[in-house]
Amino acid sequence: MGYFPRADRAEHSLDPTRLHGAVEQAARDLGREPDVVFLHNPERSLQETAPHNRDALFQACATLDDTTAKGLCGAWGIASWDPSPLPGLIDVTMPRPSVLMVRAGLLVGIRTLDTVNTLAAAWGMSNSTMWGMSPFGGSTGAPVWDRIDPRVFLRDCAGLSRVQAAFRAAYRLPRVDTVAVGTDEPAHLGELIGALVGEVDEQAILKYRSLLRERSRAQPA
Repeated sequence: MGYFPRADRAEHSLDPTRLHGAVEQAARDLGREPDVVFLHNPERSLQETAPHNRDALFQACATLDDTTAKGLCGAWGIASWDPSPLPGLIDVTMPRPSVLMVRAGLLVGIRTLDTVNTLAAAWGMSNSTMWGMSPFGGSTGAPVWDRIDPRVFLRDCAGLSRVQAAFRAAYRLPRVDTVAVGTDEPAHLGELIGALVGEVDEQAILKYRSLLRERSRAQPA
């Protein structure tokens, strides 16, 4: 079970005292210690801490590292929608999260995909500790999913739908071990689980990344 602590319901924060209190509140809300606690979108809070961004991030990570060591949660991670400000702040002394969760899927741009790779390398994280989120960019009902056929990214569609193929491809854009989705329909979860039988065509993924990069270079800065 994952939990996203915030200083309060209205703001994100890197403040150690608020984070520690939020983790304790999470345990009270759940009735037990959460399995994973995420530092939610730290890039937003970093806008308020310049020029001390590195110190602020270090203290926040150290706080969650300490709450884990004390048994207030099973593990801690970082969930980032836009990780671009983070790689330059990471060095060998920065506490390393157990999980890094980032946007995944066919709607993620090449700059974000490249940044995720850089951040994972800076923290020395393996694929097994990488999670993806928002594989459909918000909704499977968005018009984009009627215009494209993600099944081109699979070796054998095996009767999978476009939605299932998009979900399966999200495990390679970027390379993650787990993809988080939100739904109140058990049937939808069952459909996505069924997509895991699909085999991703790695060459198609590499070509797609290359096309994204070429398009990015062609666009004006």
